[in-house]
Amino acid sequence: MATHQRRLTRPPSDERKRDLWIQNAAGLIIFEDVRNYAIEQLEAGLSDDARSAALKAIDDAVYGIMMIIDGVSGSLENEEHRVNLSVSVQLTDLDTGEAVAEINLADGDGMCMGFHGWKDGDFGLHPPMET
Repeated sequence: MATHQRRLTRPPSDERKRDLWIQNAAGLIIFEDVRNYAIEQLEAGLSDDARSAALKAIDDAVYGIMMIIDGVSGSLENEEHRVNLSVSVQLTDLDTGEAVAEINLADGDGMCMGFHGWKDGDFGLHPPMET
């Protein structure tokens, strides 16, 4: 189910718990809107071996994105400059349009660390979505 079809839970008031909640929300968005979207695009008639290979490729691609987000890979540089991606997550107040909290995911707990839990549907003690 795409994330726009889900309902966000209330963020925890404790700053550390809220930071983890926001990171889990980022993981949910990637898993729902990238990983699950790709899985839904697989042909229905694939053999078990082909489906297994496709699922592994999807997971490897998602994990590769997470390595870039974490700063493990994904930079290009020369003697003077570096180009790298920066991914931040914002918690925005809908009334004011202002960011209530923001985290650069490279400074977070690690998207790669969350991968296996998110793959199993574990989005933390305070899941970011209603079930």
